[in-house]
Amino acid sequence: MQSTGKYSIRDLERLSGVKAHTIRIWEKRYGIIKPERTDTNIRYYSNEDLRQLLNISVLNNHGFKISVISEMSDAEIARRLSDLQVVKQDKDNYQENLLLSMIALNEAQFNKTFHSAVVNRGFEQTVISVIFPFFERIGVMWQTGTINPAQEHFISNIIRQKIIAATDALNVTPDTNAQTVLLFLPEGELHELGVLFYNYAFRARGYKTVYLGQSVPLESLQRITGICHPDLVVTAMINASQRKDYEHFTQLLAKTFPGKKIFYTGLVPSSSGIKLPKHAYLVADLIALLRLK
Repeated sequence: MQSTGKYSIRDLERLSGVKAHTIRIWEKRYGIIKPERTDTNIRYYSNEDLRQLLNISVLNNHGFKISVISEMSDAEIARRLSDLQVVKQDKDNYQENLLLSMIALNEAQFNKTFHSAVVNRGFEQTVISVIFPFFERIGVMWQTGTINPAQEHFISNIIRQKIIAATDALNVTPDTNAQTVLLFLPEGELHELGVLFYNYAFRARGYKTVYLGQSVPLESLQRITGICHPDLVVTAMINASQRKDYEHFTQLLAKTFPGKKIFYTGLVPSSSGIKLPKHAYLVADLIALLRLK
């Protein structure tokens, strides 16, 4: 996909979840979208086509027949979608609405969807059951070139602001004997939403937290061991290019914080298959520790 919004039919399939074969049938039989062609006669679809397909997909998933939807005006489709959102927003609705807000760079639409999810599920469950699965989905799209990286950055920055604001709003004072949690991303890692959320979750449960942020060199961690004496350490590895260094990193971190529990989150540890050092745990253990459901 190009940044100008030229989508192939496979792009539409990945973004909407509607099979390419079904899209072709809807296009030919009902004329719901009308692709254009390049100078070399290759079909492509616009942002408006994608928006239309996503809206139609939501209605179709809620029992509206495609033959009925195809007769609706844009205004009626919008009204039907609004009715659905007032009555019920399940995970699939949230996903589609978040996707639409990302594609259109529409912060107001994102905020409306996010607020609805928080009202229905609470902040933590919105992040766990809506936002994290959404990012898994768009991560695949980003890797395949289906979405513009700028669109992913747009959504990431909004969610980052939401988590920081929720953390700042916590009215929790840790006890003097509360455990201390150190959270950071190793050098070269920049995707901080996961550890940022866990910083929120620990604080909400009365832990003391020390959040160091992105791309922290190991030498810096070694230097602060005399200042910060964490009971738990939380880090994440998302970047697949770091995979070959992962086992070595876990060994060095274990030596830096001997005897401390270290939790590893992210895509690399979950797919690496390596043996972790003693006192090292994966994200499922962290979720169990926090009792996040």
